Formats: sequence, structure tokens, C-alpha cells
Amino acid sequence: MKRKTPLPTLTKAEEEVMQIIWNLERCLVRDVIDHLGDPDMPHSTISSVVRILEKKGFVDHKAYGKTHEYFPIVTKEEYADHGVKSMVEKYFGGSPKQLVSFLVQSKDIDLAELKDLMKTLDKTKN
Repeated sequence: MKRKTPLPTLTKAEEEVMQIIWNLERCLVRDVIDHLGDPDMPHSTISSVVRILEKKGFVDHKAYGKTHEYFPIVTKEEYADHGVKSMVEKYFGGSPKQLVSFLVQSKDIDLAELKDLMKTLDKTKN
């Protein structure tokens, strides 16, 4: 389903929390803190980030009394699509060809990967 409005960009902290929520699929703030690996992280800090993600339309919640279980409503793929399109527009004049050319010239993609990419492109044509 196509979004009517573009996705907002996430801050580094928001994206880090969102990655955890995508991986867990359903979680409490405590679960996010556990996965951050910093037991001293204040609950209120992560709770604030999760509420911002909810306000931005990335997550929703189900309430069980005072406890809230959060779940993503924007998929990781949707956000990746938004990010790649935004980067191509911003840095490569909207041209995916220029992006691939950049990757080849900077040696960030090798010949085998380029061949795989071409095979993928051929498959999508059919």
C-alpha cells in the first residue's frame, strides 16, 4: 500500500530504538532498554523516544492498564525505501544510475555483486 504522505526522517536515537522494535515486533519499553545493552538507561528517556515514534506514525500501542505494548506500523522495508529514495534524490540528482556508478567507482560494489544486481533487474522485468 502506497503512503499518501512521505515518512519523516528519524534521528539517530529514534532509528536505534525503531530497529529494536522492528526486530522484536511487539515490546514494552523495558524490552527496548534490555536490548540497548545499557541497564542504566533511564526508562523515561526510552519511553519519550517511543512516544515520539508513535507521534511520527512509526509505532502504535495496545494498553493493558498502565502498561503499553508497542508494535511497528511502518515496516523496515518502507523506511529503507524512503531512505534510499531520499538519498538518491539528495546526492545523485534522483538518478539510481548515478548511485550505482558512484558505488562502482568507489569500489563499494564488485563485479560479482553488479552481476547479481543485473540478474535481479532482469527478473523484475519479467
